[in-house]
Amino acid sequence: MDRVFFEHLKLPEAKYNLEAGSGSHSEQTGKIMVGIEKVLMKERPDSVMVQGDTNSVLAGSLAAAKLNIRVAHVEAGLRSHDKRMPEEINRVLADHCSDYLFAPTEKSKNILLNEGIQEKRIFVTGNTIVDAIYQSLKLADEKSTLSDLNLESKGYFLVTAHRQENVDDPVRFEGMIKGIEELGREFDIPAVFPIHPRSRKRIKEFGIMISEHIKLIEPVDFLDFLNLERNARLVLTDSGGVQEETCILGVPCVTLRENTERPETLEVGSNMLAGTDPAKIVECAKKMLTRDNGWKNPFGDGKAAERIVKVMEIKGDFLKY
Repeated sequence: MDRVFFEHLKLPEAKYNLEAGSGSHSEQTGKIMVGIEKVLMKERPDSVMVQGDTNSVLAGSLAAAKLNIRVAHVEAGLRSHDKRMPEEINRVLADHCSDYLFAPTEKSKNILLNEGIQEKRIFVTGNTIVDAIYQSLKLADEKSTLSDLNLESKGYFLVTAHRQENVDDPVRFEGMIKGIEELGREFDIPAVFPIHPRSRKRIKEFGIMISEHIKLIEPVDFLDFLNLERNARLVLTDSGGVQEETCILGVPCVTLRENTERPETLEVGSNMLAGTDPAKIVECAKKMLTRDNGWKNPFGDGKAAERIVKVMEIKGDFLKY
């Protein structure tokens, strides 16, 4: 899946590709750790930077820390306080392995302080997702996403679902689908669902029926998805990143979870938590559709990367043990 990002965002080729592939969480994390350790022992970098909450982040943090290489974690301090989520385990462990913790907001910083992490290691920078969106909007303008899918701006809902705790649970997943179908039926507009391979597999396994109110499409690249997001009437998602993106783009969001590691979206009013109960999904969607989208973006001004680079340049070796 990474190939499309290099092509569409015109990124330089990676020097190394670990080819870790999929597998159980332990299997994937172990493969990545073994591969990264070999690279780190060869390259001997001063610092290793990891971003987010994936198994790659955990593996990179652990491998670097065990080699006494400094770790810098971008998006530090995010917490859902739900350990059923593999991502939550990854976030916490990566933060406590890190020497530099780049928190997107003051709220994230306070979480880290409350966990006993030294303040001198924490830097509030904003989130690089704002940088990425601002930089990508012009590239996205070059694409004909809506016309290719026969959609009109504000004439559809956008859906994403991939979280293990949602799509691997037949009751929760079917509840999500029923709520989205009811919403599409009531407003008489389609719910466009770029379906993750994991979700497609579970729909087939669980025998979940998809009505004409949900339009399943193949996964799309980041630029096409950005166009779908900014033109949607409403987004329904279980993704943390999409909660941020919709907040930045001024598009109302309903999160198909009972918790979020992006509470700032709830505070500014761009997002509501609905869980997977069909009636609750419809209720929250109706409320979000009546809200003014003039909320303030709490995730920064699009210069997070500049601040991170400056910290890494200026601070140098001050964190050496």
